[in-house]
Amino acid sequence: MCLSKQKCNYQLHNLLFRGIQLFYLFVWFVFSDIQSVPLCFKYISNSSLLSPGSKMGSFFRSEEMCLVQLFFQTESAHYCINELGDLGLVQFKDLNPGTVAFQKRFVNEVKKCEEMERILRFLEKEILKTNITISESCENVKAPCPRDVLELGATFQKLEQELKEINSNHEALKQNFTEMMEMKYLLQMTEDFFEEAESQLSCSELPSEDSESLTFSSRRCSRRASSISTGGPLRLGFVAGVIKQERFPAFEKVLWRMFHGNFVLRHAEIQAPSEDFVGEELVKKDIFIVFLQGEQFKGKTRKICEGFQASLYPCPDTVHARMEMRTSVDLRIEDLQTVLRQTDEYRESILTSTAASLHEWNTKVKKMKAIYYTLNLCNLDITQKLIIAEIWCPASDLTKVNAALIKGCEQSGSSLCPVLNRLETQQIPPTFNRTNSFTSGFQNIIDAYGVGNYQEMNPAPYTIITFPFLFAVMFGDCGHGLIMTLFATWMVIQEEQFKKFKNEISDILFNGRYIILLMGIFSIYTGFIYNDCFSKAFNIFGSSWRVKPMFHPNGPWSNQTLHGSGILQLDPVTPGVFSGSPYPFGIDPIWNIASNKLTFLNSYKMKMSVILGVIHMLFGVSLSLMNYTYFKNTRNILLQFIPEVVFMLSLFGYLIFLIIFKWCSVLEPETAPSILLLFINMVLFTYSDSSDNMLYNGQRGVQTFLVITALLMVPWMLLIKPLLLYREQKIIKQQKVSLNKMSLCSNSVYSNSQPEQEDDEMNAFCKTNNHEEEKVSMGDVIVYQATHTIEYCLGCISNTASYLRLWALSLAHAELSEVLWKMVLQVGLTIGSRLGCLVVAAIFAVFAVLTVAVLLVMEGLSAFLHALRLHWVEFQNKFYKGSGYKFAPFSFGHLLGTND
Repeated sequence: MCLSKQKCNYQLHNLLFRGIQLFYLFVWFVFSDIQSVPLCFKYISNSSLLSPGSKMGSFFRSEEMCLVQLFFQTESAHYCINELGDLGLVQFKDLNPGTVAFQKRFVNEVKKCEEMERILRFLEKEILKTNITISESCENVKAPCPRDVLELGATFQKLEQELKEINSNHEALKQNFTEMMEMKYLLQMTEDFFEEAESQLSCSELPSEDSESLTFSSRRCSRRASSISTGGPLRLGFVAGVIKQERFPAFEKVLWRMFHGNFVLRHAEIQAPSEDFVGEELVKKDIFIVFLQGEQFKGKTRKICEGFQASLYPCPDTVHARMEMRTSVDLRIEDLQTVLRQTDEYRESILTSTAASLHEWNTKVKKMKAIYYTLNLCNLDITQKLIIAEIWCPASDLTKVNAALIKGCEQSGSSLCPVLNRLETQQIPPTFNRTNSFTSGFQNIIDAYGVGNYQEMNPAPYTIITFPFLFAVMFGDCGHGLIMTLFATWMVIQEEQFKKFKNEISDILFNGRYIILLMGIFSIYTGFIYNDCFSKAFNIFGSSWRVKPMFHPNGPWSNQTLHGSGILQLDPVTPGVFSGSPYPFGIDPIWNIASNKLTFLNSYKMKMSVILGVIHMLFGVSLSLMNYTYFKNTRNILLQFIPEVVFMLSLFGYLIFLIIFKWCSVLEPETAPSILLLFINMVLFTYSDSSDNMLYNGQRGVQTFLVITALLMVPWMLLIKPLLLYREQKIIKQQKVSLNKMSLCSNSVYSNSQPEQEDDEMNAFCKTNNHEEEKVSMGDVIVYQATHTIEYCLGCISNTASYLRLWALSLAHAELSEVLWKMVLQVGLTIGSRLGCLVVAAIFAVFAVLTVAVLLVMEGLSAFLHALRLHWVEFQNKFYKGSGYKFAPFSFGHLLGTND
């Protein structure tokens, strides 16, 4: 079925402005005074959008900062800085930038804290090795006072020394226990070897290492055949020990090459249960016994065993001696097990008590180290009794800072209260925007582009709406948006659990949980606008199109027409086919089955992208007016803001007008002009003689006027500002020449009347003029203005084209969703066999995995990056410089990671 576009254009105007109504809300706010809309922001200021105690100005513009000089006694410095760290609202300046680190006053205290941190890391490692849970204290741990630092350090050293001693004793006991166990299995295994050998000997007793005779009835070897003759009695000795199983093949080869087969080697694997080797990883070992002739060969064998790190153990030559030795070994094993168990219990009790206080100790040491590090940034006066510091802090929080200092002074027992002296400075203050868990993610997006200049307009509050909205324009699907919303909601609910994860990916998702939540909600909204849910449409309100009126007697269709035509077109002119009113919300569901659906959506989304892009850029230019107004830069308002707005409205504002005018006009498809051709002809001043290519009367004159106006804005932006600066500098030079002449005259006439005072005043005036002259360089101004003008004029074209990514990604997402439905899930739903349910379940699992992996993860990430680019490049460069530096307060919350 093919639908006509004539009547459908009525609904496009409604659909578009439903989607951009939030933009109008923010534009209205920007041009309104904050104080004139108290009802609007009464809700915002009381909601969780702002941090407690924050002002509205700090949300839309960075906080007003002040430079304060602090004076406090050395005795109270530790307590005062501790209170400032708990407050977390001051940034200390380094008053000793040229001093080497090891020459600073409190470097020894910092080293002590680092040593305590090393001991705590050792204790934590031992605790985790023993699988003991480290309890985390929820209470606010205070930093210890200076007199408690030595006691705390002594406690740590005592614990470390005791644990190291216990560990060394434990290792020695374990080594002894392992040796006893190996000897036990060696005696047990060799007894079997000897019993087997005695059954094959003619004598009743096995020769010892003192070379008693041993006769074998046959030649024996474990893995290789030896070349020992069995013709007569031999005087043999033996070497017994334990070797790692992985080294035994090489050990056997070396023996073979050394003795050329003149030996007998027997071995067996130790079948030891895991509990026999206390606290040690199980290593497979073999017991071996080597029978050979001569003391020289025995010495060589022992050397080879040492090379392979084999353990050699003595083995008695008589049965009675071996039995006594086994009994002695068993007794020693029992004693060692008892001592090891008691040692483990004692060690575990020490580590358990340490684990209960480890978190608190870590917090105290980190706070102490931060305090001493901050004290190194301060100066001391000549008497060494007064500490001087300079801090940046929000002007609205000076009372809180003063109260914290007074509290610290009271804790130290000092009689002299700290003194705050607010300084007037020309230094650029840091940029401080108050955030909370909701706004911090959006503020991080802005700061990733660049930290804003001091008191510059903050794009973050507008990004809270525009970023997820532009993402949703590219990602519009109710089903996918619902999945994303549910996932983000789950992360918000499980907030405490996510904080425990120490994974980079989980940290990124957790920090952006509210961004994902809004992106999901806005995607549901745009999904309803597109009427798209997993590539299927909703028919909630009923379609505005009817097929029945197209048949006889009202319409031209018949049964023959229905069966004989591949494509049928609904004619909105036929009575009853089109109701005359658009679908109440979103695109009419009948477009989902239309053959020209892609053509219709292609045109609609392309024009919608251009409209949204131009409005977004105009909104950014409008925010620059707020910056100029706040900084009282009237020159930039007249010479930069006004020509920029006029240039964009004359060309691209008029393009929006043409799109909306054509939507609202009833035109014949054959004679309707192309907006693209109209815009190109407008810029090139090429018009045909026929008036059929125009949308309204007088269009040629209006377009000519708009293009000429836009062209006039270029020299306005390019030339007027440098000419004004040149004129000002010329006036300054003339004043300087006249001032020099006056100085010469005054020196000759009033040589005896206060010469020094007048000379000082004139020299000061000359220095001021010279400073202003050096500050403004005409060459730099011309280059900067030319660069800005060219960048803005060309950027208006390229940035508008850049917003077409909204159209491209939206169509790509919709087509991928439709392909996934038709080629996967729809195939499974058409299966009618007995195993259809199982097949559908399997296909649905594949469909779900592909939906999450491709459409949610890959397409979502792509839309996110494109929305990020639109904000950084197309939106923020209209008003946001981002060349400031961030406010880095001294805060224990940031240090310990407890701040949201």
